[in-house]
Amino acid sequence: PVQLLQPKPVPGRSGRSQRKPREPQIARSLIKEVFSFFVKMPVTREAFEIVEKCSEKYFKQLSSDLEAYTSHAGRKTVEMADVEMLMRRQGLVTDKMPLNVLIERHLPLEYRKLLIPVAVSGNRMIP
Repeated sequence: PVQLLQPKPVPGRSGRSQRKPREPQIARSLIKEVFSFFVKMPVTREAFEIVEKCSEKYFKQLSSDLEAYTSHAGRKTVEMADVEMLMRRQGLVTDKMPLNVLIERHLPLEYRKLLIPVAVSGNRMIP
């Protein structure tokens, strides 16, 4: 009698993935691009790895602070006021240096338009 061929089971393969979930990370290329823009000189690989670790720790702390501000206010969504409060506590935003001035000084025009609403009337811009 002829038997039908049965597929052999693959050993060690179950329905679940064997990988551990990883934390999201900022792309190395982005960190390198931003850092090299401000440094303007060659950087060793070891120095760049330290910069990468520091930026990762900075953004983790930044996100946990924003989460704390938001939960303290009884909300589930981070708002602009939370970011401004964090920047004020870090000393980036002061009475002499408001957030709008920082945005105009450091961000490209397309981001400025998104963050600072400007009413346009005829040929005049009214902030």
